[in-house]
Amino acid sequence: MTALILALLAGAVVGLALGGLGGGGSVLAVPALIYLLGFTPAQATTASLLIVTLTSVTALVGHTRDGHVVWRTGLLFAAAGIVPAMLAGAAAGHLPQTALTAAFAVIATVAALRMLRPSRAAATGPVRPGRAGAAGAGLGAVTGFLGVGGGFLAVPALVGVVGVPMRRAVGTSLLVITVNSLAALGARAGTGTHLDWAVVAPFTAAAVLGAWDGKRLSARLDGDTLQRLFAYVLLAVAAFMLIDALA
Repeated sequence: MTALILALLAGAVVGLALGGLGGGGSVLAVPALIYLLGFTPAQATTASLLIVTLTSVTALVGHTRDGHVVWRTGLLFAAAGIVPAMLAGAAAGHLPQTALTAAFAVIATVAALRMLRPSRAAATGPVRPGRAGAAGAGLGAVTGFLGVGGGFLAVPALVGVVGVPMRRAVGTSLLVITVNSLAALGARAGTGTHLDWAVVAPFTAAAVLGAWDGKRLSARLDGDTLQRLFAYVLLAVAAFMLIDALA
């Protein structure tokens, strides 16, 4: 019963992050699965991809209705990241678990610090396919390697590299997360990783429901507030995981 309650609570938080921030779900789901529910890093990253994929689809529907998804940019990002996500996902299974945890923490820290920098003005011209494609490929590799949806990197990349306004970056990142997560899951399908569905199923259900509340929360906060909140959550999680990896 305790595991069920923890799964429901953690899932709700993950859903709020994805629905409200357009990312951060997997960067929260992975440590929750490891430290609260006893999953190994390999199990946690695989389960996280599944949870985040289903939750992102739910949140994407709501943001699409509000016109907050830049489809051309999002699809370009996602297409560029499919192959890197699959290759990195296959390679991740051969690395030490401590190395994966430390890399996860470092990447989250870099993303958070970037988002705390003064915001740039959104680009007024057309999106440059080269820049969007390169950023998407890098994001796909990180998604497959660390077992994350990539939203915690997609949002700052869309804002800082491509110039998408924060609120639209939140919605567009959900499209990128969905495609990248599916590609990474495909690469891990034959690894034989066992998942405890008695935990994963309620975790996912709570996350899907939480995504709708997160969507409503995002409508009440301005883009800068969302960006700072996102960054501080990432820093806290990254610090905890880095300490654990080095202990």
